[in-house]
Amino acid sequence: MDVLTENFSLYGKGLLGTVELTGYASLLALGLGVVMAAFRVAPVGSLRVFGTVWVTVLRNTPLTLLFFAVLLGLPRFGLVLPFTTFAVLALGCYTSAFICEAVRSGINTVPVGQGEAARSLGLTFDQTLSSVVMPQAFRSVIPPIGSTLIALAKNSAIAGSFSVTELLGTYKTLNELGYSIVWTFVWIAVGYLIVTLTISAVFNVLEARWGVPR
Repeated sequence: MDVLTENFSLYGKGLLGTVELTGYASLLALGLGVVMAAFRVAPVGSLRVFGTVWVTVLRNTPLTLLFFAVLLGLPRFGLVLPFTTFAVLALGCYTSAFICEAVRSGINTVPVGQGEAARSLGLTFDQTLSSVVMPQAFRSVIPPIGSTLIALAKNSAIAGSFSVTELLGTYKTLNELGYSIVWTFVWIAVGYLIVTLTISAVFNVLEARWGVPR
């Protein structure tokens, strides 16, 4: 317990950094993921190609490599931002590819007749997608999106290697201070468990309220 009690503020700062990183990256991933899912089912060929390329490239790129590309590559082109912002961009864009596929799978569960009925009433593609298809698709994609955001929370640990304040990065300071590496990582694991269980609880509530009965 000494590792925790004597370094509670350090752990707290790291936990807060992980929560903020996870929260902002999740919002970015959800927004981009929904947009890319809409692109992938759009009637415009160029949008479908863009969405497909986005998903294919990001899903098949190692996250660590993406961090290097964003945090070390973008400043070379004159884009200088705080490392935390770069980390949010890397995590959010990477996770958006998986959110996109989850949402697209949900869209595919909606009967084709729903879209045809909407179009017969004169609704545009945007109106059909936002008012008819997406609300029904949302119910079936709650569990996979929850799992994806839990993975995002754990993937945020990579940011600690790029001078971003987050939970895993606390082990460097504690190791230098001579604390037991085993107990250092035990309390780090507890911190990640708190974050992931919280996300899981939120999505369990959402699924219980709006999910598709099984």
